[in-house]
Amino acid sequence: MNFEISPQVEDYRARIADFASREILPLEEDRSSYDAHENIALPVLETLRAKAKAAGLWCLQLKPETGGAGIGRMGMAVCYEEMNRSIFGPVVFNSSAPDDGNMMVLEALGTPEQKEKWLKPIVEGKVRSAFAMTEPHPGGGSDPGMIMTRAEKRGDKYVVTGRKWFITGAGEASHFILIARTSDDPRHGLSALLFHKDQPGWRIRRRIDIMGPEEHGGHCELEFDGLEIPADELLLGEGRGLKVTQTRLGPARLTHCMRWLGLAKRCVEIARAYAAERQGFGVRLADRESIQVKLGDLAMRIEIGRLLVMKAAWELDRGGFARKEVSMAKIHVANLLHDAADVGIQINGARGYSKDTVLEWIYRYARQARLVDGADEVHKMVLNRFLNDEGADFWRWNVAANA
Repeated sequence: MNFEISPQVEDYRARIADFASREILPLEEDRSSYDAHENIALPVLETLRAKAKAAGLWCLQLKPETGGAGIGRMGMAVCYEEMNRSIFGPVVFNSSAPDDGNMMVLEALGTPEQKEKWLKPIVEGKVRSAFAMTEPHPGGGSDPGMIMTRAEKRGDKYVVTGRKWFITGAGEASHFILIARTSDDPRHGLSALLFHKDQPGWRIRRRIDIMGPEEHGGHCELEFDGLEIPADELLLGEGRGLKVTQTRLGPARLTHCMRWLGLAKRCVEIARAYAAERQGFGVRLADRESIQVKLGDLAMRIEIGRLLVMKAAWELDRGGFARKEVSMAKIHVANLLHDAADVGIQINGARGYSKDTVLEWIYRYARQARLVDGADEVHKMVLNRFLNDEGADFWRWNVAANA
C-alpha cells in the first residue's frame, strides 16, 4: 500500500489540528466545561459544533451526498487521530461513537426513506442515536447468536419484548437501531429495527454507573414490553440482522482505534513536556535513561498501531472486510492506550494522578477499550480461527495485477 496521504486529507488534518488547539484544548482546564459525568457540557458542545460546521469540518467520514466529505477510511484514520488529541474532540466534529457507526451503517444499508427519516437528523446534529444489541446474561454479548430479545411479527408490525444493557448513549438518544430475534434460524434469525425514543412500549431501567468518564447518555439498561415497530422500519429486511451488525461493528471497531491513537499520543505529549522541565537530584527526567526507554517504547508502539489501523483502513477502502486486520488493530491499540496513560501518569507522578492533567481521565476511560466491541480474548480467538483456516496464507501478501 501507498503510505502517502492526499493533499485534501492533509488539509483537513491541519485544519482539525488548528481547530483543536484554538477551540477545544483550552476548555479541558476549565471545570465548568464538564458535565456531571465528566464529558463536555452540552451547551459548550453546541457552541463548538456550530463552529466546526462553519469551518467545514463536520461529518467528514460520510459521502458528499450524505453531507460529508467522502475522505474514506484511510482519510478517517488520519483525521480521527488528530481529533482525539483532545478528550472532547470527536463529538465536536460529529465523529464519535455511537453516532459515527450508526450514521455509517444507515448510509450503507438504509433505504432512501430511512436515510431521510433516521440518518439525516443525526448528520445534521439535531438528534443523537444508539445501537441496542448487548444483553444481560444469558443473552447475547460478543456472541450475537445468543440474543434473546424478540420481535414478533403481528400483521404489519413487530412487537418487541426483552432486555438490553450497556447501550451507549441511550440516555440522550432519539434514534435507535435495535437487534432482535425474529426467528430461531441460526443464521437468519436476527433482524435490525429502527425506533424513536417517544414510541411507547419500552423504558430505560437505569443508567449503569461505570468507572467513567462517560459518553453523553451513558451506558443504559433497557426493557422492552410491547414496543411496536412498523415492518417498513426493518433495516435491510427480516433475517438480515447479522449482516447489519457485521457492517456496523467492523468499521466501528477501527474508528475506536483511530481515536485511541490520538489519546495515546496526547499521553506521550503530556509526559514529554513534564519530563523536559522536571528535575530531580540535579538531572532532568528527560535525561534519565529509564524515562527515555519508556517514551521510546511508546513511540514505537503508537507507530505500530498506526500501521495496523492504516492497513485495515486500506483493506476496507478497496472493498475488503479486513476482519483479521481490524481484530489485530483492536487488540494492539486498546492495550497501547492503557499503557500510554499509565506511563504518562508514572512520569508525572502525583500530578498525573491528580486532575491537573487529563491523564487520569484517559486512564479510567482506557480500561473499557479492551472490552468494548469485543474483548481482547474474543479477537484473539477470531485470529486463531483464521490461522487454522488459512495456515501459512494467514501472512500472505496481496499481489498486484499485471500492468
